[in-house]
Amino acid sequence: MITAGIDCGAKNTKAVILKDGKIIGKGMVLTGFDQKNASQKSLEQAARDAGITQDDVKKICATGSGSKAVTVADDTVNDIKVMARGAHFFFPNARTVIDVGAEEGRAAKIDEEGRPVDFAINEKCAAGAGAFIEGMARALEVTVEEMGSLCLQTDKEIPMNAQCVIFAESEVVGLIHSKTDKPEISKAIHDAMAGRIASIIRRIGVNEDIVLVGGVGYNAGFISALKRELKVDTLYIPDEPEYSAAVGAAVLAAEAAKK
Repeated sequence: MITAGIDCGAKNTKAVILKDGKIIGKGMVLTGFDQKNASQKSLEQAARDAGITQDDVKKICATGSGSKAVTVADDTVNDIKVMARGAHFFFPNARTVIDVGAEEGRAAKIDEEGRPVDFAINEKCAAGAGAFIEGMARALEVTVEEMGSLCLQTDKEIPMNAQCVIFAESEVVGLIHSKTDKPEISKAIHDAMAGRIASIIRRIGVNEDIVLVGGVGYNAGFISALKRELKVDTLYIPDEPEYSAAVGAAVLAAEAAKK
């Protein structure tokens, strides 16, 4: 059986196609202003990658901030369920999953079958999301990719406010004016963001086998900072962490199709 999941996010729209529980196709496009068009294009990409047509897909589930605009989908599923199923798909032993996207960070405690039993969300400020690092990268005049590697070049700790992007940016400007080295500023930024995400996780309890999904899963600096904050040696991360929600939606589509 072939099913698809579409994750229409604030920055990118991702589509994944599953066949009998295995990923056979993926697609990703910038969401932009036309969420409906982005979802269709991502699905077309995934279908081409899988070597099938859209007519071969038995059921499609959508998720993400733009899920209601995904008219090609048969159903929509909430973000917590898909992040739980996506983490379980890649790491069946997972009991905690963290999803850090462009505009929101969230965490869930999940059971042995990948179902969420508790969750917490940071939705009041982008200081706990990828947009925070993007904004700080602009202030430092470096790329987002450079931000992660920069912070690994120092062990110095500089406290920073992660409660508000505006306040944090003001602090960064102050550090720049005081001639603080960029690696030290980058580490302070990542430490502040990791502290905010860790506080979300602690609300549900730090459980074994922690999985990190979302685009921030590529950021080595954030991964290092979060490990330190949580006092863990390992975070489990899929090879392409930004597709995890779409995978979870495709898994839920397959489960629904069997009913």
